[in-house]
Amino acid sequence: MSYWLYLLLAVVFEIAWAMSMKWFSKQPGLMPGLVVLLLAFAIISLLSFALRGIPMGTAYAIWTGLGAVGVTICGVIWFGEALTLVRMACISLIIIGAAGLKLSA
Repeated sequence: MSYWLYLLLAVVFEIAWAMSMKWFSKQPGLMPGLVVLLLAFAIISLLSFALRGIPMGTAYAIWTGLGAVGVTICGVIWFGEALTLVRMACISLIIIGAAGLKLSA
């Protein structure tokens, strides 16, 4: 499997993890807690596989940046958080930065 695919999966799991943290904060219990821990383990595993072929700074910046973008979008869609022009501009900058890092790696 491509290192970039591992990184993309780590981003997807990172977004799911953040959503599971929101779930756990609203409904504490064994199942939400286990989901949080399982996703955290998956994220670290996938990111470590990605780091085998992608420079650490590039992988980490893309992982955190795209994770933040995904969590922000999920917050807007599922939790009614505001999507202002400033937030959209910042999201755009993160995506441009992540694309630039990918192209330069």
